[in-house]
Amino acid sequence: MSDPSPNRFSPGIGAIFEVVATLRAPGGCPWDQEQTHESLRPYLLEETYELLEAIDAGDDRKMLEELGDVLLQVAMHAEIAGEQGRFDAAQVSEAVAAKMVERHPHVFGDVAVADADEVLRNWERNKQLKSRTAGSDESVVDRVPATLPALAWTLGLQKRAARVGFDFDSPMAAAEAVGEEARELATASPEEAFVEIGDLLFAIVALSRSLRVNPEDALRVAGQRFRRRFSALEESLRVEGLGFSEVGAAELAKRWERSG
Repeated sequence: MSDPSPNRFSPGIGAIFEVVATLRAPGGCPWDQEQTHESLRPYLLEETYELLEAIDAGDDRKMLEELGDVLLQVAMHAEIAGEQGRFDAAQVSEAVAAKMVERHPHVFGDVAVADADEVLRNWERNKQLKSRTAGSDESVVDRVPATLPALAWTLGLQKRAARVGFDFDSPMAAAEAVGEEARELATASPEEAFVEIGDLLFAIVALSRSLRVNPEDALRVAGQRFRRRFSALEESLRVEGLGFSEVGAAELAKRWERSG
């Protein structure tokens, strides 16, 4: 019988890559052997969101576990590609290391930068130069994956545009744009509302970014806060044998304030 102990594998970060290779090798796990890049897509998304939840909760134990689950997905994809002779885990690591060295000439070279914003501007300029040299007509914003959730995609579009100088001058200017979009929405016809709501959300993302607030994180925390308060309100009604429809709007408002 083979040794089931994890000690049979090399210590350190290489352990999971060895485990995955064993799982997919002849005599390994039938389920793991059947997996493809396509079949693993939902697991990569699921593990990423579970990691985000652990980060939001500030739970180190859970974060350690979820980081491991994300690394497992990386190992699986690298192993599948290696079996097909396309690339392997070592090449994945070397490629991203080379990219990070190239992105940081202020660390690995002699370029001086004043702050993090200048780092991003330099990176975007270098990307543009490379694209032009290669004869590519790709837009700066084309590099933001359109498969991202709408909020993250919009934030990415705005960040890319800002790095090349297309941005509001100040948070105040961004806030004025939010106000303008809100006023337009208030007077919009039902047919116009769809477009105007999109414009308002886009402007709010811009304001969030100008204030250095991640709108995804802010919205998630607001949702968590709403869930806690609503649950407390719901429980208080349940204890009294009441339903929402049996309590007037004014009383609901008072209870809602108390739940906060």
